[in-house]
Amino acid sequence: MVSLGIGTWAMGGPFWAGTQAVGWGPTDDAESERALRRALELGATLFDTADVYGTGHAEELLGRVFAGRRDEIRIATKWGNVFDPAERQIVGHDGSVPFMRRALEGSLRRLGTDYVDIYQLHRGDLPLDQAAELREACEELVAEGKIRAYGWSTDDPERAAAFGSYVQAEMNVLHDRPDMYPVLEARDLTMLCRGPLAMGLLTGRDWATAVLPDDDVRNKVPEWMQFFKDGKPTPEFAKRVEAVREVLTSRGRTLSQGALAWIWARCDRAVPIPGCRTVAQVEENVGALEFGALTPSELAEVQGLLAA
Repeated sequence: MVSLGIGTWAMGGPFWAGTQAVGWGPTDDAESERALRRALELGATLFDTADVYGTGHAEELLGRVFAGRRDEIRIATKWGNVFDPAERQIVGHDGSVPFMRRALEGSLRRLGTDYVDIYQLHRGDLPLDQAAELREACEELVAEGKIRAYGWSTDDPERAAAFGSYVQAEMNVLHDRPDMYPVLEARDLTMLCRGPLAMGLLTGRDWATAVLPDDDVRNKVPEWMQFFKDGKPTPEFAKRVEAVREVLTSRGRTLSQGALAWIWARCDRAVPIPGCRTVAQVEENVGALEFGALTPSELAEVQGLLAA
């Protein structure tokens, strides 16, 4: 199983839902392209994106970078949001089968491919009966060869169990998911771990001096964000990072590498997809593979410190 993927949310650039920023501020496409190529050079072959990231821009970036190299990579993308690329705005949501098919055609066009490896429902709270209709339609898409597999981007174990062979859920050392692990085993699911570095909190950045742009989602935070407020880590989570920093950075790892190592030690069905937009970030995150998972004693120490 692939043990690490590359997330492209931040590469999409700024976009909004009304006045709420939901991107990561300005991005440099040339650097993003170098980062994606470097990831593949280092052996990372799974790239996670969504049609709404930068209202299509992240998918276009992947399509441009990997033109002619499609057989070397796996692409996971998502659907469920209605957006206006000209205004870079999310303008609604749609959980219908006809919209799913239209969304897939749009993604295939932007990605420059005729199939998607993992197609993910991007509406985490969609009713189960509506999702059942989408599941049947996804099976049709598999039979048509337009997708290879599918799953649900949701933090709800019941929904995860009801849809496909993948789930994408938030998981990191600051937000463990013991509710999800039994579902993974029972349903033979692979979990793509969204937010494995806690939206950047586990990167080792100097947050005391960091100033985030106004169009960064970590400034005026939406309801679902727990790690940041007004562009700074919340005191509660900053304290938890400090509690486990020494263990995570032991044996020569950086904080990011230690955070990824915790995921591998905690769940063997979990594939972290850290967001990257620079070559340095790619090299650091993929470099975590050289260290591997935390040892059982290191994992136990981290769990004990967080429970204290």
